[in-house]
Amino acid sequence: MTFAGRVRAYCAVVLLSTLSVFAQATRQDSANSHPTLSRVPQTRLAHLRHGVNLSEWFAQVFDPKGYTKEHFLTHTTDQDIALIKSLGFDHVRVSVNPQPMFHSGHADELPPEYLAFLDNAVNMILKQGLAVMIDVHPDGDFKARLANDDNFVPQFADFWRGLAHHYANFDPEMVFFEIMNEPEVRDRYRWEGIQAKMAAAIRENAPRHTLIATGARWSADDELLFLEPLPDPNVIYTFHFYEPHVFTHQGATWAESYWHSVTGLAYPSDRANAEKVAANVPEEINRLYVLRYGMEHWDAERIAMEIGQVAAWAKRRNVPVVCTEFGAYRKYTDPSVRAAWISDVRTTLEKNQMGWTIWDYSGGFGVVTKKDGHASIDELTLKALGLR
Repeated sequence: MTFAGRVRAYCAVVLLSTLSVFAQATRQDSANSHPTLSRVPQTRLAHLRHGVNLSEWFAQVFDPKGYTKEHFLTHTTDQDIALIKSLGFDHVRVSVNPQPMFHSGHADELPPEYLAFLDNAVNMILKQGLAVMIDVHPDGDFKARLANDDNFVPQFADFWRGLAHHYANFDPEMVFFEIMNEPEVRDRYRWEGIQAKMAAAIRENAPRHTLIATGARWSADDELLFLEPLPDPNVIYTFHFYEPHVFTHQGATWAESYWHSVTGLAYPSDRANAEKVAANVPEEINRLYVLRYGMEHWDAERIAMEIGQVAAWAKRRNVPVVCTEFGAYRKYTDPSVRAAWISDVRTTLEKNQMGWTIWDYSGGFGVVTKKDGHASIDELTLKALGLR
């Protein structure tokens, strides 16, 4: 071999060696781009497979008398919790409005009498062997202030310090802290900062408990895709799934005003059905939203695509995800199509190894209906949930 040939051969060896080192480094960088962040015990995740929301008990109270002793003791009872357990649920999510406990300037000082009612509820749930998510669930005015008032953020952190201190001795295998329900912060970066501050405040007094964190803007699935995990390995991430809202909230009298004029909308979405329903919607722009639904192929495959993106997000970041709310308003929705939507969402979540918490127990989306304190089981909904 000539000298020039030996040089070329040597250069080729060096080049191949360099490329090999570069490739190994690239694979390592790729593997480390989202290192394993989660150290949530599997035993805890196992308690959060099939749950139900306990709404209108410690939040969203529609009783004209408000948050009273009578309401706390009668709205949800031992019999309700025992029924929930017997139906096959393994956890409940208790919505807790912070506002009745919140004192500006010393938000970490929580009223003992009010906490006693909440303790009674939590202990009643734990006694049945159910895990409990303590979900801080404020009204819109509280969330609006958090979104716009920098001075309010540390006050909310003080509230969480007080609440975490109070529940720090409750079993961390069975009691979970959800930082806040459905943030109404439109600035995603602001919400990330707020949530990180709340997590740090909780950790000061409750270092062992698992936190539940979420994305901005009402905890939608696409908002979770924007979020990057907290620098805390003991966190579960959550999203809410009500897509598409025009179907799941048809007939509702809150949020979008036109929803109350939408009734009889089918699932899976169907063009002819949507045209018929849209004819009764008064404004052109809102009729368009209904007609779009009829053309958007909302079915099991579409739901699988949506939730599949959340599963992919979680896999890339090595973090656990649960869905803490999904459901369809029952008053104006055909029971069979409502059950079909619930079944498609539930089975998709389970295929992606995600725990779920249906909204809700006995409210407008309920698994049961209650009259004069008596609960009647909706067997069609239970079947859609894979229970009983």
